[in-house]
Amino acid sequence: MTKILPILPALLRPSLRTSLVAAAVATALLGGFTASAQNYPITPQQRATAQQTAQTGVPLAELAPTAPDEYTVKPGDTLWAISRIFLRSPWRWPELWGMNLAEIQNPHRIYPGQMLFLDKTGGRARLSTRRGGGADRSDGIIKLSPRVRSESLSGMALPTLNPALIEPFLSEPIVVDELTLATAPRIVAANDGRVLLARGDRAYARGDINSPLVETAGPIKTFRLFRNATPLKDPGTGEILGYEAQYVGKATLQRGESTTRELIEGKEVVNIVPATIDIVGAREEVRAGDRLLPEPPRQLVSYVPRAPAQNVEARIVSVYGNAVQFAAQNQVVAINKGTLDGIENGHVLAILKNGETIVDKTNGAKETMKLPNERIGLLMVFRPFERVSYALVLEINDAPRIGDLLTNP
Repeated sequence: MTKILPILPALLRPSLRTSLVAAAVATALLGGFTASAQNYPITPQQRATAQQTAQTGVPLAELAPTAPDEYTVKPGDTLWAISRIFLRSPWRWPELWGMNLAEIQNPHRIYPGQMLFLDKTGGRARLSTRRGGGADRSDGIIKLSPRVRSESLSGMALPTLNPALIEPFLSEPIVVDELTLATAPRIVAANDGRVLLARGDRAYARGDINSPLVETAGPIKTFRLFRNATPLKDPGTGEILGYEAQYVGKATLQRGESTTRELIEGKEVVNIVPATIDIVGAREEVRAGDRLLPEPPRQLVSYVPRAPAQNVEARIVSVYGNAVQFAAQNQVVAINKGTLDGIENGHVLAILKNGETIVDKTNGAKETMKLPNERIGLLMVFRPFERVSYALVLEINDAPRIGDLLTNP
């Protein structure tokens, strides 16, 4: 279903026209993960950068070498890709946003079909919605003709990144401490004595002795099912930072745990009745021993690519879902820094290939030396935990591996 927005003829002053340009760019680089419009916050630092740039434009040296003179936003574009088109450092989006903030409160949308023109006169770069950098009419006004714009009610906001790459990781894998998973409710049996369970099957579960699995008032409880908690070790110190639990499915609680009493040979015997759950989703076969953790509320997160404010020295801990040492582009990795270290959603880090230690045999002395660390790509954090974070490998020119260094870009 769509709604039709008529736009009446209007006279716009140049300052307002420039504001529209800024709104389009800010929208492209401020968009959220969800498709619907959201009121994403703009930090004081981002606004300050925009206000400064509004007066001067962007230095030509900050533009990407292949920045086009004009660009039309296309369906399927992502905000990361659009920012890369114009800037060498995609996370520095406020430097394109800050053209005129007078009419911009909190822009968060860009639509396919928006055309941007790049003006590079005077040694500075500015954006305009008109070819030639927006040269003003002699009377200082611009006349627009009537037009109609169709807008989907479900929203057409472009995502920061391709949603398919990271959406499963917002709800599937989880990093917990050893005690949390060990005391979580567990599946103890299946209906009809089945060993492997799939979607639609019924099973039975028990909670910890101090925290039984019981029903509470409100909506039906939903749980995620996990198994095989893999320790995540710091490549440098060997310290266990957390446990990565393997997601296997989803279940709903139909009936809580209880007890029954009966007389056997004159003695009262108390029987434990496990809770009843239904498997409502399965990534793979569910079985006895799998653990239940409460389904967290869905979070709508705005991923604004940016460099961390503090100096970061981190390492790649693991490559998710594969028993391999090397990561590919668009693959998810775990790093050994989290919220306790100031890591946030959207932080971009440079990947440095750890230089090998070799023996120099060219002069007969056989001296040991370490090759320099080389920058081989970028990754972006999208789900931080306390001591570990998940990050998406954005671009690489060599294969990152477990143990590689991560620094400010």
